[in-house]
Amino acid sequence: MTNNLKEHERLDDLHRNGYRIIQNEKAFCFGMDAVLLSGYAVVREGERAADLGTGTGIIPILLEAKTGGEHFTGLEIQAEMADMARRSVALNHLEEKIDIVCGDIKEASQIFGAASFDVVTTNPPYMNDAHGLQNPDPVKAIARHEVLCTLEDVVREGAKLLVPGGRFYMVHRPHRLVEIINTMTSFKLEPKRIKFVHPFVDKEANMVLIEGIKGGKSMIKVEKPIIVYKEQGVYTDEIYDIYGY
Repeated sequence: MTNNLKEHERLDDLHRNGYRIIQNEKAFCFGMDAVLLSGYAVVREGERAADLGTGTGIIPILLEAKTGGEHFTGLEIQAEMADMARRSVALNHLEEKIDIVCGDIKEASQIFGAASFDVVTTNPPYMNDAHGLQNPDPVKAIARHEVLCTLEDVVREGAKLLVPGGRFYMVHRPHRLVEIINTMTSFKLEPKRIKFVHPFVDKEANMVLIEGIKGGKSMIKVEKPIIVYKEQGVYTDEIYDIYGY
């Protein structure tokens, strides 16, 4: 399989079930946010899960390793990224458990049909026109900025894909939390759990994990935060556990 790697690609160990993943060091590589989301999302035995904007396929692969889900689908608009994700699925012999589909998030409910999944996960672009300079590299820009889809697109299509009572999981930035909650509730995704992620115990949160229930009743739980580092360069035990070290 290493002979099938393309230029600038490498194999990374995921520390789960012996799984590895192909990444392109010149394109967008997955980050801690994707790993944290895979540890936060709940996929029960026999359930079907979709990941919107799957990129390298990291979230479906990790969810397959960590949960009892029956089947996982990743949707990715960039053909080169989708191809790389498919090759990672094949590398780990997961073709019967994971599908990678090349398509547009804005058309997800048309591609898969309404009420097709028990769980939807997403690590969407964080930045809109008001936040930060756009990366000149189009692959990185699409992953980080709302170039091809907006927060509303992701939430709307995620809601449509879910069965009644289905669960929606997203990682995002705290500065957009009010917008996130308002958007979720407008599409009948009731926020139920929120967990903030802090780089250090004395630093403000730089990520937020949120769970919503389709058609759920109004009640939200703010959970104990995740602290990433106990000192410079040293992860906390919780992070080591999430990564599987």
